[in-house]
Amino acid sequence: MEEFIAEQQTLFINPSKGRLNLEQVVSEIVDFIGEDPDLGYSLVIGSDSQVRRENGVQEVDFVSAIVIHRQGKGGRYFWQKIKRTKVYSLRDKIYQEVFLSLELAQKLVPVLKDNLTDFAPYDLEIHIDVGEVGPTREMIKEVVGMVTGNGFIAKTKPESYGAFVVADKHT
Repeated sequence: MEEFIAEQQTLFINPSKGRLNLEQVVSEIVDFIGEDPDLGYSLVIGSDSQVRRENGVQEVDFVSAIVIHRQGKGGRYFWQKIKRTKVYSLRDKIYQEVFLSLELAQKLVPVLKDNLTDFAPYDLEIHIDVGEVGPTREMIKEVVGMVTGNGFIAKTKPESYGAFVVADKHT
């Protein structure tokens, strides 16, 4: 797990701005909110993973995304990718996705608090790539408990667009 923590020091990618570090991501979020501060916003972190075979070697791409959604008026997102060659079961992959999202949230919250006067940790949603349909349905209580136990709002499919739409786009 330490390797995941170390690798989350990497840069984020934004489709418009290119590569950004965490402080630059926060600056972009603050500027975006500042453009129209009276509207409602959702701040989301979600992760997804995809198994690939390349030259006979199995790789797992883990992608974490930070999304700032201006309700009814679009949003911005930032993502980062970590590659692993370890073989994961479905349960292990989902746990790693949630772990990555929580680790990112733990890094993001203090920086946001320093830059947004009205920000509270409970404003942040963690989107989890599990739902009532499919093989992940048995894990919902476990992973939602992990997120809520860390003080964040947990969203699952079909509300977890940060994981199964945004992060999935880059896996």
